[in-house]
Amino acid sequence: MFPLRRNRRLRTNEAIRSLVRETIITPNDFLVPLFVVEGKGIKEEIASMPNYFRYSLDLLENEVKELWSLGLKSVLLFVKVPDNLKDNKGAEALNPNGLMQLAIKTVKSACPNMLVMTDVALDPYSIYGHDGIIENGVIVNDDTAAFLAEMSVSHAKAGANFVAPSDMMDGRILTIREALEDEGYTDTGVMSYSAKYASAFYGPFRDALDSAPVDLENIPKDKKTYQMDFANRYEALRETEMDIDEGADIVMVKPGMAYLDILREIKNEFDVPVAVYQVSGEYAMIKAAAEKGWLNHDQIMLETTTAFKRAGADIIASYFAKDIVKLIS
Repeated sequence: MFPLRRNRRLRTNEAIRSLVRETIITPNDFLVPLFVVEGKGIKEEIASMPNYFRYSLDLLENEVKELWSLGLKSVLLFVKVPDNLKDNKGAEALNPNGLMQLAIKTVKSACPNMLVMTDVALDPYSIYGHDGIIENGVIVNDDTAAFLAEMSVSHAKAGANFVAPSDMMDGRILTIREALEDEGYTDTGVMSYSAKYASAFYGPFRDALDSAPVDLENIPKDKKTYQMDFANRYEALRETEMDIDEGADIVMVKPGMAYLDILREIKNEFDVPVAVYQVSGEYAMIKAAAEKGWLNHDQIMLETTTAFKRAGADIIASYFAKDIVKLIS
């Protein structure tokens, strides 16, 4: 008891604070999202995500090599599909020479040991900007899940280590896992977006890929019929349990900052690796406030990242990954 015990003794200087620090950030914590576009020589800044870029395949190679040199060993690929290749059923997603398939091969050629995860969803390929096939104004579940399984096999054939279904269709993890097994891709893992909420934090990401839901009559204006209600807590546990039972190797909570309670609940409940995604809106808010001089960019970047790991994240998908690793090194 006080005064025999004074907690401030363990805070008196940086040396002792570092020695007793409970949560340590390292490059091994990060999954780096990368945006890929058609063309050559393209490194295109995303307007709503300052200092983050879309890369053509030739410059993607350079970026991947730089990440590897910093100790960042895992990437999550997204593609921006030209409008003329979009339709309602995502046919381009199965093209063996499509942008995603070529991006996987590019990363593996540049850094054979880089862990490659791929986004599995229809929205980049959809004329409607939705994560599923639409029939009579409804996002149909089972046909979408079957197509996502085909997409996953296509990514595995191209060399992906993990597929990451981000769609929130019911039963899609089992459908994907069975398809991978049937095709002999027993070592290809599945990272499921298990607790993905219908969030307002996704806006800049949709700008980056031009994948926002379109405003058309008889088409859902948002993704609330498949992404989760942000008011719900126990639903996240049910979704996660189902995905694990269906074969998910890693589960994810998305977004991050407003869902630390969900992250901790899932980590406490399930004995599998848990990822969190610090999404585009979170990134953009920090960037905007820092540009205004209202917040210290590096301090907030590190504090929020530490919060994810403290709350239980084994993997942190973050647009800050490269900057954080440079800072902590």
